[in-house]
Amino acid sequence: MEGYDPHIEYAIGVDIGGTKINAGLVSSQGDVLHTVSLSTLTGQTKTMDRIILAIQTLMDEITAQQAGIQLQGIGVGSAGQMDWEAGRVRSASELIPGYAGTALKDLLQTQFQLPVIVDNDVNVLAITEKYLGSGKEVKDFICLALGTGVGGAIVVDGHLVHGSWGGAGELGHMSVDFKGPACVCGGTGCLEQYASGTSIARRMRDKLLLHNQSPENVDSREVIARWRAGDSLATALMEDTIAALGSAIASLIHIFNPKVIVIGGGVAEAGKLLFEGIRREVKGRVMPSMLENVRIEAAYYGNLCGMIGAGLQMWEYSPDKVKRAEL
Repeated sequence: MEGYDPHIEYAIGVDIGGTKINAGLVSSQGDVLHTVSLSTLTGQTKTMDRIILAIQTLMDEITAQQAGIQLQGIGVGSAGQMDWEAGRVRSASELIPGYAGTALKDLLQTQFQLPVIVDNDVNVLAITEKYLGSGKEVKDFICLALGTGVGGAIVVDGHLVHGSWGGAGELGHMSVDFKGPACVCGGTGCLEQYASGTSIARRMRDKLLLHNQSPENVDSREVIARWRAGDSLATALMEDTIAALGSAIASLIHIFNPKVIVIGGGVAEAGKLLFEGIRREVKGRVMPSMLENVRIEAAYYGNLCGMIGAGLQMWEYSPDKVKRAEL
């Protein structure tokens, strides 16, 4: 990586979402020393302008406190599909209008004259797991992020699997029911149709309407609260969600033989009840030899995980590590 200096201990990490952009000064150990958070203001202004403003604001505040601080570079984790080597947004949903095609890496390198690495948001979360969470000292693990959609990341022999251009790990679009509902991706019965916060809320509203109950203000948190309270409709819905997750995770275990399955995102905040159900479901679907010693764990907690993992990319892909990996 051009410009890499093993003696520099800090980098900027940037987490780009549809609602917020978090930027922070991150150490090589994953410590966060200073942060800036801006609203993305999608549809109101250019997302790239907001990204640059967040980074510039952070740099101004850092240098005001410690003039002359040296930076390894800028690591970015972003919503959307990333062309990893080019550092370009290959595809993005309408949550960030006009974002697809943005040459993040080139634009940021030109603006700030620093090395830049760009990846999607779940892949950088996996880097946080590798350094600080359930993936620490584990060479083979898989991350599932259950949020607005369902994202994924795959780590094999200590390295993220990017695929031919960076799109590997679209685990939310594994089909768990080939006769299931249509998905926005063009497939049918995708995991995302059962396990995302969006789909959980939508399915609950449909159930309530069928039972002549008001669906007003029902989101995934409300569904989980009703499930915990023993509501029969919420329980039936979450049992389907757990069955879909169990089916998908069983397939992932059979394909990748991982040591750990890490599950995060807003839906995972359901906690013990969800994880016990998933472990039970997976146990009934995986051949015993493949399930032996596999852990299903909650993701490293915190709103800054994406930003931390984004910054840690500057050491994850350092020339020294790449050279050792090739030996």
